[in-house]
Amino acid sequence: MPDAVGYKRHRFPTQIITHAVWLSFRFPLSLRLAEEMFLERGIVVSYETIRRWGRKFGPEYARRLGGKPPSPHDVWHLDEVVISIAGQKHWLWRAVDKNG
Repeated sequence: MPDAVGYKRHRFPTQIITHAVWLSFRFPLSLRLAEEMFLERGIVVSYETIRRWGRKFGPEYARRLGGKPPSPHDVWHLDEVVISIAGQKHWLWRAVDKNG
């Protein structure tokens, strides 16, 4: 993904920008938590900068990742969990492909 998206004139290296955008879309983190994660690694970047990167680069990443048509050779697994809440059973399912 690096230079095709257009990282010129950005203060931070490409790896930091892509990692910040990935974190903000992949995990249910607040932007402030993502800012703290970078700060723990010695990288000072504001949550507002991470938000701007997500708005700028996110659609291009999504366009590149999505759109793979299903193949008859794709393998899916179904995870099933039964939990009891207030004495009532609930079933939770999650479909997982080869990429997780």
